[in-house]
Amino acid sequence: MLNEIRIHGRGGQGSVTAAEVLAKAAFKDGTISQAFPAFGSERMGAPVQAFVRLSDGPIRSRAVIDEPDYLIVQDPTLFGLVDVFHGIKEGGMAMVNTEKPEEIDAPDGVTLKAVHGMRIAMEVIGRPIPNMVMVGAFAGMTGLVSLESIQAAVKERFPGKVGDLNAEAVTKAYNEAKGEK
Repeated sequence: MLNEIRIHGRGGQGSVTAAEVLAKAAFKDGTISQAFPAFGSERMGAPVQAFVRLSDGPIRSRAVIDEPDYLIVQDPTLFGLVDVFHGIKEGGMAMVNTEKPEEIDAPDGVTLKAVHGMRIAMEVIGRPIPNMVMVGAFAGMTGLVSLESIQAAVKERFPGKVGDLNAEAVTKAYNEAKGEK
């Protein structure tokens, strides 16, 4: 089965890194994966997208993901600027970094999940970069990737203390997403 994920964020928030870590973690779980960005000469703060495909069979497409099964939205200020929900499949899920999910109008047939990624990032990492938090929450909400694989991929991407803190943030978000504290 093919699962397609589109990640929305702003330049500097680590959307591309989130896609890469998610794909690497899925690969560690034995899933065929692909991650790639879509951006030009955007500067810090400009809207960016990154894409991830997870499959139990060969992935033949290299095209951008226009009809995702899942959305990860790292910055809720993108609503109104970008058509974040464009093309999301009926029955799809949008995971948004927000403390105010009631302010987001998801299309009919789309499940909206909220995680306060910025709060977790600040509490655990001490920096307002929620990308790894959102990857952890995504894994907890979907079950598509194991916590252990995400932790390992994060520690490979960010060695030392930074990796340890990000792995801790991933774990906290994963557990919150699953309803555990």
